[in-house]
Amino acid sequence: MDTSQLLKGVLDLAVLAVLRTEDGYGYDVLRRLRAGGLDEVGDASVYGTLRRLYNAGLLTSYVVPSEEGPHRKYYSLNEPGRQRLAESGRTWRSFAHTLDDLLGVVA
Repeated sequence: MDTSQLLKGVLDLAVLAVLRTEDGYGYDVLRRLRAGGLDEVGDASVYGTLRRLYNAGLLTSYVVPSEEGPHRKYYSLNEPGRQRLAESGRTWRSFAHTLDDLLGVVA
């Protein structure tokens, strides 16, 4: 099954979840998503999602200079982002439960 369409629908939730416990810069977020099992997520998708979430007021950002290369823009979850994560998590669990019921999966 091609999971790319599913991934598009849940990438915001996945990025918010990754940033829940630790701030991260673009490639770091991408690496953590892949380490978490989302192997098919693309670089451009993650960077675009970070910008969209930031512009929506769900993330804050700060720049950390580097002596070994370009500076890194770190993103952190703010209170509206935490609220969105909680709401989206509830929505996801409800949706997954409904699908499990439809598929006859025993939880």
